[in-house]
Amino acid sequence: MARIITKELAEKIAAKLGATIISGSAHDLACIYHEGVLIAQFGIRRGSEKDKGHDHVPEAIHLGPGKAKRLGQCPMTKKQWLDVMRQKGQLPAGREAE
Repeated sequence: MARIITKELAEKIAAKLGATIISGSAHDLACIYHEGVLIAQFGIRRGSEKDKGHDHVPEAIHLGPGKAKRLGQCPMTKKQWLDVMRQKGQLPAGREAE
């Protein structure tokens, strides 16, 4: 079965969301902050297999697999992702998304 979120795509998602990467022994941790508050985090395996599954990422960033994949492939912006997070009650309403 093909993986929806590969290591390469997980890294692209982390970069697009401006994640802070914390290096670990087996995994790196991508921490996503908004206005100084940690709002999401996910692990990125450090193994060399690029097709290694990272199917935990969509749940960690509060998106379905298809939307998470689109986020990594470019159609969805960080602002759009923050808007989705607000709609799901993961961020307070009021301030304009970055």
